[in-house]
Amino acid sequence: MAGSYDPTTALLVVDMQNDFADPAGSLYVAGGEDVVEPVNQEIEWASRSGAAIVYTQDWHPPTTPHFAKDGGVWPVHCLADSWGARFHPSLRIVDGADVVRKGQGGEDGYSAFSVREPTTGEHADTGLEEILRARGVRNVVIVGLATDYCVKETGLDAIRLGFGATVVTDAIGAVDLNPGDGTRALETIRAAGVKLA
Repeated sequence: MAGSYDPTTALLVVDMQNDFADPAGSLYVAGGEDVVEPVNQEIEWASRSGAAIVYTQDWHPPTTPHFAKDGGVWPVHCLADSWGARFHPSLRIVDGADVVRKGQGGEDGYSAFSVREPTTGEHADTGLEEILRARGVRNVVIVGLATDYCVKETGLDAIRLGFGATVVTDAIGAVDLNPGDGTRALETIRAAGVKLA
């Protein structure tokens, strides 16, 4: 992706947090730690080119219908202010970059652009679209974890909102709750108009 960034492009660094990217994390994505270096390379290229960089974080309360113990699907993860919610220590954090936190009210926070209340299905914006529009961003490059959930939903929302979207395939990783979920997610977003690089 070197050279493909400019001030009308934003790099979205999705959920590069300990609970996903560290083998000790509660919702570890196999090989998640190996994604950090390619993500850092994209951050370097974006930073050199004057592109906006936005980091996202899952940021959950202790009790939420998102968690299996409360009726959801997932183990407890990314509790607000916990080790698991912190960015992976090897991730490069650019001074002044925006951070968008998802699921703070117990919502499902798959997309960087929107959250969904698990019981009612009601959607709400995260504020990311407003951040990008204010900077004149027209295209987004998406990296991070996990391919089959937050990367996929962020890509689909970007297209829905009228942004050009590219996913860097060597800077993502899949949960693969069911074998092949990551591959199917890439097929879905490609069909929706997301470019794979």
